[in-house]
Amino acid sequence: MASRVLLAAALLCACVGAGEGREAAAGASALRSRAATDPNTEVKFDFTPFLIQYRSGRVQRLMGTRVVPPSLDARTGVASRDVVVDRATGLAVRLYRPTRSPHARGGRLPVLLYFHGGAFVVESAFDPVYHAYLNALTAKAGVVAVSVNYRLAPEHPLPAAYDDSWAALQWVLRNVQHGGDPWLAKRGDASRLFVAGDSAGGNIAHNLAMRLGQQQQQQHGLDAGGGARMTTIKGVALLDPYFLGRYVDPWAQRAWGFICGGRYGMDHPYVNPAALPAAAWRRLATARVLMTVSDQDRLGPFQRAYVDALRGSEWPGQAQLYETPGEGHCYFLNYLASPKAAMHMATLAAFINAT
Repeated sequence: MASRVLLAAALLCACVGAGEGREAAAGASALRSRAATDPNTEVKFDFTPFLIQYRSGRVQRLMGTRVVPPSLDARTGVASRDVVVDRATGLAVRLYRPTRSPHARGGRLPVLLYFHGGAFVVESAFDPVYHAYLNALTAKAGVVAVSVNYRLAPEHPLPAAYDDSWAALQWVLRNVQHGGDPWLAKRGDASRLFVAGDSAGGNIAHNLAMRLGQQQQQQHGLDAGGGARMTTIKGVALLDPYFLGRYVDPWAQRAWGFICGGRYGMDHPYVNPAALPAAAWRRLATARVLMTVSDQDRLGPFQRAYVDALRGSEWPGQAQLYETPGEGHCYFLNYLASPKAAMHMATLAAFINAT
């Protein structure tokens, strides 16, 4: 903002006569004063390249604001449609259904609950990049996919996105198990439920599985007879997930504080699950985890630390690590036709369809 004011002042001085110079300088000073005190233009937090928040609370998103409608995708044959899950919070989902699939069992398909990335502050389930990615993944893996449009920070700091993920999971389970939404009720297989996400969405997927496990442990303690029906997540896929650790640079710490409204520190398991004690990993409500890492991703050390902690814990499941050389964070979203992205998607599809 200051540079634009100075430029305006310079242009003004160039256009007026020498006798008007003092008036121009006074005008420029007034512009700078108003810019410094106007809450709609004074920057509170610069989270470039994602967004800028101003003192007034106004948020200017710099990316991830485009949307496309649901459709019948001509290239993949995948149909999609949007459903509002909770009008009070604005929670909505985009469902995807393949027109043909070799992975159907009795006409039913695996169900994939997917969370988009965007540092918890940008993007949506309706973004054209995610729409194209979910069309391709739905066709490749042969799933009914549910892409969740959760609330974003800073208007809705964490744990809002975590709460939305929980609400979305409960909605999916109700519709698959008890009927309601026709795509889930008629085509979804409750015994093959998968949860996945990229970047911030991977963080959400992990924390959703941990919350489910904790709820089930509590329920098991209340139901000593074992009569309660337990939900099983068949697998959790963490695609270049957003995890950090205690020793990160001050900017990363400030960004995390911005995302969560200062509620959680760098040691909190929401962002630093590798710091969990070995016994705590037993809450992870799945027997299989796929972690993908792009080797030029600066989050890579934290992603590998997650796998090491998981394998060294008391969790009884199987963790698979898939690494892509020579690529950066979430490269696979924007280059669907590249050989590396195709292999990445094939790995995810195989993870979902493994017997």
